[in-house]
Amino acid sequence: MKKKSLTERTVKTTIVNSFIFALIALFIGLSVYGSGIIRQYVHRSFETASQARVAATRAADSVNLSKQVMDIYRSLTQEEREAEDYLDHFSSIDTVLKKGGEYDVLYHMLQGFIIGVDDVYLGMFDRDSNTLVYIVDPDRDEETRLMPGEWEKVSERECRKFLDWDGEGMLYDISDTEKYGWMCTAGYPIMDEKGEICEFVLVDVTLENVMKDLIDYAVKISLALLSATVLIAWLVSRQMNKMVAEPINNIARAAAAYVEDKKEGVERSHFDNLGDQSGLEIENLARVMADMESELTQHEERITRITAEKERINTELRMANRIQKSMLPHLFPPFPDRTEFDVYASMDPAREVGGDFYDYFMIDEDHLCLVIADVSGKGIPASLFMMVSKVILQSCAMLGRSAAEILNKTNEAICSNNPMNMFITVWIGILEISTGRLTAANAGHEYPMLKSGQEPFEMYKDKHGLVIGAVDRARYKEYEILLRPGDKLFVYTDGVPEAINAGQEMFGIGRMTAALNEDAGASPMELLENVRRAVDDFVENEEQFDDLTMLCLEYKGI
Repeated sequence: MKKKSLTERTVKTTIVNSFIFALIALFIGLSVYGSGIIRQYVHRSFETASQARVAATRAADSVNLSKQVMDIYRSLTQEEREAEDYLDHFSSIDTVLKKGGEYDVLYHMLQGFIIGVDDVYLGMFDRDSNTLVYIVDPDRDEETRLMPGEWEKVSERECRKFLDWDGEGMLYDISDTEKYGWMCTAGYPIMDEKGEICEFVLVDVTLENVMKDLIDYAVKISLALLSATVLIAWLVSRQMNKMVAEPINNIARAAAAYVEDKKEGVERSHFDNLGDQSGLEIENLARVMADMESELTQHEERITRITAEKERINTELRMANRIQKSMLPHLFPPFPDRTEFDVYASMDPAREVGGDFYDYFMIDEDHLCLVIADVSGKGIPASLFMMVSKVILQSCAMLGRSAAEILNKTNEAICSNNPMNMFITVWIGILEISTGRLTAANAGHEYPMLKSGQEPFEMYKDKHGLVIGAVDRARYKEYEILLRPGDKLFVYTDGVPEAINAGQEMFGIGRMTAALNEDAGASPMELLENVRRAVDDFVENEEQFDDLTMLCLEYKGI
């Protein structure tokens, strides 16, 4: 494909944009003009209907006439309505034929309102058959005049619109009729003493003249806009070429010369004189290009220093990651000589280092301590706080204290020196291996998941205490769970249920439970792999938001 010059593209873009602007202006003009004319016709029709309604109610008992006509109409079947002798059914209405009667008075009265509109008449909509039944048509031509009872089909929308009018705004409908073309029908209801609608004063205005006016207006404004567009496009294109394309070409030539001189080692100015023949913006661009040359060398030096510093930081973070991982138990199976239980855990930080941790260790030959925790925050501060908390927890646990006492002492130690006001959620459990009795305490951590016997994994809503590090006098309560051979316990941090996909939807406890129960009889390692796979499938390529830490214990018994 042949590439076009900036001048050619500038001319083309200017012409296209000018035509687009002209089309938009034409559309807006037609819309405003058309809507104004239609509003004028609607307002005129509605006002005529309103005035004719007042005159009709004063001139004669139009309500009685309408009821007589509609009673006869509704008493007939559809076949009778379509029969040739249909109008004979209305011969019993005396007021139709009697001179000076209700029909005659209304007939002559309505003729006086046909000024500036096409027709004014009385009619009633029938909801059941979606028809308009004529009551009084003031047409002077007897051949085209519609007698009381004559009807025509209308749309269900129009019928419902008139019969359900709430009295707010103007009552009208604009539709494309087969007989009259586009027509605006405005109306005003006439009600009986019970407040029920008996008939409407209807005013018709055909919109043929509106369409003609719009076409004439469109032709005139199109010719005017076309002429103006061609002139503006030519002037703007010429000016743009002179003020933009030519100066940019000069800067491009200067830049090419700069590159060649750089290769040959020639030092001279290339951009200083370009601003004298250009506008203010081009002059500023030339000055910026001149300053750029002197800044390039310094920028390269800064980039080199920043790159080296970034590499040093990345190296230190990788080392911190290895140190943190080495502090967590990572050899599995952890106690090969112990067949009474199986335990498996994993921790995947959201960044190079994380604030989550897990731990498990033997307090003595008959007691296994399990810990999972989540430090507030992320990154280096959270990882340092995590390591301190882990050491304190393990030290307190090795003194032979209960689960609640371990959390009490850990909280006192952390609160005594916590200038950053960080906190940590902890779940700790001590398993008596010989009996399966698990004594646990929870410091604001997630609820554990428990599988008992042949039952699936279910959430165990244990007693929660405050997070560690919040209040120095906090006291924690413990509870007991009796594990039987084959029972499993799954604990985790909030990074698992709060994993988010591209639609900002969380993984949730429900999906986590389903992943555990997909193969509830699997080993602890396989269970963690199932949950992690379910999380990965859910979030897909979305960036990991929080650390993902899980621990699973299976009690096998003695």
